[in-house]
Amino acid sequence: MNEGQVVAVCISRERGTAKENVGEGFFEENYGLRGDAHAGTSRQVSLLMEESVLRVAQETGVPAQAGDFAENILTRGIDLRGLRPGDRLQVGEGVLEVVQIGKEVKPHHYSFHGLRLLPSEGVFGRVVRGGRVRAGDPVRVLP
Repeated sequence: MNEGQVVAVCISRERGTAKENVGEGFFEENYGLRGDAHAGTSRQVSLLMEESVLRVAQETGVPAQAGDFAENILTRGIDLRGLRPGDRLQVGEGVLEVVQIGKEVKPHHYSFHGLRLLPSEGVFGRVVRGGRVRAGDPVRVLP
C-alpha cells in the first residue's frame, strides 16, 4: 500500500525518552519536527507503523500508545517496510526523504518495557519540504 494516514504526531524535549502525542506539528525544512529533541540531527523524523505497535502489544501483552517507541509519526495503512533510502513521502503538508531504515541498537538507547521497534521497523527521514502535519493527514509514497 502506497497510501495511508497519520495516526499521531509525537515529540519529546529530550533524547532517550518516550514521545508525547501532541496531535499536530510543523516540519521545518532541513531541520525536522519543530520542538522535538531529534530535530537538527541526521535522523530528523522517525516513522513507525501502527500495525507494528499493535502486533508487538498483542504478542507481548504490553499495552502501547503513540510515542511509546519514541517515534515522531505513527502511521496506519501504509507499508513502510518497502521503503529505501532516497524514497520520498508526503506526510501532511511536508515531504520527507528516507535517509535510513532501522538503526543500530546501543545499550543506552531508549526502550519501552525492554522493547525497541525503531531499530528493526523504524524509518528515518529528513525534511525536504516543510509544512504542517496533523493526525488524520494523508501519508503517500511519492513517485
